[in-house]
Amino acid sequence: MDQPLTTPDDVVRAAHGAGDLAALDAVVPQCRACPRLVEWRELMGVEKRAAFRDETYWARPVPGFGDPGASVLVVGLAPAAHGANRTGRMFTGDRSGDFLFAAMHRTGFASQATSTARDDGLTLTDIRVTAPVRCAPPGNAPTPLERRTCGPFLGRELALVRPRVIVVLGGFGWQALLTTLAEQGWAVPRPRPPFGHGVELVLAGPDGAELVLLGCFHVSQQNTFTGRLTPEMLDAVLVRARDLSGVGGRD
Repeated sequence: MDQPLTTPDDVVRAAHGAGDLAALDAVVPQCRACPRLVEWRELMGVEKRAAFRDETYWARPVPGFGDPGASVLVVGLAPAAHGANRTGRMFTGDRSGDFLFAAMHRTGFASQATSTARDDGLTLTDIRVTAPVRCAPPGNAPTPLERRTCGPFLGRELALVRPRVIVVLGGFGWQALLTTLAEQGWAVPRPRPPFGHGVELVLAGPDGAELVLLGCFHVSQQNTFTGRLTPEMLDAVLVRARDLSGVGGRD
């Protein structure tokens, strides 16, 4: 039987011990290392939103999702309490995910424009979605300690996927990703470049590899409902990511 991960050291050992993405995706849901996040994600699974009262919530840490050989990685913030925390798949089951996957479909990365459940048939090609924090946090605000505790999962995912381009949704993901990349030996400038929509940052890796980070406003309703992030803006970032990565577009 799988053993829960209850300490930061457990997370480090489990992440480093994952030999491939399937193993990493299997171990992530076992984590219970952040008591505040464990309490909140499980509480949301009991105090369900009325529209989902007949559903059984996932209410565990959420692994990444997408093409294991992806050239493009999308990094968000954390699962939504009634989205991925309910469905068990990143960006699935809420309006933020609707906005993101519709754009991926338009730009040739996703097989369909909607994402409602783990078994809805959606597949991603040349792209994968993930987050620095794998549990739904209160107020969508993880603490610095929670980010550090969860960091080894993101670090191992980066090492296994080895993307050429990373689309970073929002300032939290930008800072968290730069921290993880610096820990892995990537040449992250000091002071760290600030986040901004459309910002491009090219980093050199310890093995001579090159990685491009693209900043994009987060697909939160706060941004999409107000027009701060439009479909056209998100499409442009994804097309830029596709072009930089060298992968093909839709025929």
